[in-house]
This record gives sequence, structure tokens and C-alpha cells, in this order.
Amino acid sequence: MSVPRQVVLDTETTGLSAADGHRIIEVGCIEMIERRVTGRTLHLYINPEREIDEGALAVHGISLDRLRDEPRFEQIAQRLIEFVDGAEVLIHNAPFDLGFLDAEFSRLSLQTFRGHVHAVTDTLIMARSMHPGKRNSLDALCERYGVSNAKRVLHGALLDAQLLAEVYLAMTRGQDSLEIQIGTGAAGKGSASGCSLDWPPVGLVVACADDEERAAHDALLAAIAKDCRGPALWSLIEAGDPSARAGSA
Repeated sequence: MSVPRQVVLDTETTGLSAADGHRIIEVGCIEMIERRVTGRTLHLYINPEREIDEGALAVHGISLDRLRDEPRFEQIAQRLIEFVDGAEVLIHNAPFDLGFLDAEFSRLSLQTFRGHVHAVTDTLIMARSMHPGKRNSLDALCERYGVSNAKRVLHGALLDAQLLAEVYLAMTRGQDSLEIQIGTGAAGKGSASGCSLDWPPVGLVVACADDEERAAHDALLAAIAKDCRGPALWSLIEAGDPSARAGSA
């Protein structure tokens, strides 16, 4: 079965509890296909038709005055449904967002949010299973996996969805063998099919990493080493450690 399209989703709300009548004021969605962010997004502000708690305002900074001219949820519901339709939806602390989404859908006599999607994956549960006993907030995961959250002064649905997409890809990347087998024989040349196995192939364009990319690479290796309490496989290979090749065979 093919991997479904994925959508990373986040919301901002007027307060902490949908059961107390609090409403969604912002939705942010990022599309990924085959583990690649496509650039397709959905970002909506919503008039909640009620006051915003001071605690919530301190978190996201979105005032009711800012939202008075925005559409009501009933006016954007179909756009949201169409965007997530059939996708695996990734949410950090899913019960919170699902509680609000289901409350909004119920007001419109629609089936629950899960009824419109392929599946819902809670990345907080994933993180807790991978890093038991550690902080697993989005900010903590950004720090752990070397994802820059410097622009996250306040919470925002689209920004948080973008950060979560990067964190999810880092969490699920895995660490398999990094060696490339290019064939056997003298100097690795020739094959049974008669094709040349010279490396790199003629005409291959090699894009070298810039300083920023190298710094991000080093930060990721440091995060892997910290979590694994030992150097990453790539670091061992770079250092010429013979145990690295033996361990990846």
C-alpha cells in the first residue's frame, strides 16, 4: 500500500477547553508527499465570535479586533476538509486540536475530523516513545534535532506546522548505512550489463554545501550524538573508524 499524502496541522484557539465553548481562531496546514514538503499550504484566520482568554492571547498574540473581519468557521470548513481529505494528518498533542476541530464540526452537523482523513498521527506520542523522560514540547524537539525556531517569538499555526514538519522528518529519518556500493572488480569498473560503474558518473552535477548547510549538518550530528550517547555513524566514517564500516555491513 502506498504511503498516503501527509498534512502537518496546527491550530490556535481562544482558550484551553473546547468543552467550555472556546473556539479555533487560526489553522495552519503544510502538505508533504513522499516525505517532501510540497510548498502547498493552507493558512486561515477565523472570527471566533467570542472573547479570547488573556492566557491564550499571551501565547499567540492574536486579538479579537484582529479577527472581527475574518470568516467564521462555517465559511472555511469546506476548504479545510478538502485540504486534509484522505491524508495522514500529523498533529503535536493531537487530542487538544482534535477536541476543538470536532467541536467546530459538530456545530455544523459534520462527522468528526477523523472521518475526513486517512489517519491522525500524534507526534507528541511518537516523541515520548523515542525520548522517554525528556521534554518533548515542539521547542524542545527543535533544539534536540537542530531545527531553528528563532522566529517563534509567539505561537502561530502555520509557523508551528512548518517547524513540526521539519521535526517529524528528522525524527523519522532513521540512520541506515551511508555507504554506496558501486560494484566489484578492478577499481570498481565494469559490470555484467556492460554499464560503466565509475564514480562519480560523467556529467553528474555535484552541489557543494555552503557554510549554513554545513553548520546545520554539524548541529544534526551533535544532536544524534547527544541522544545516542555516542558519535553518529557518519562521524565515525568521516574519522576513518574501521568499526563504522563493520557495523554498517
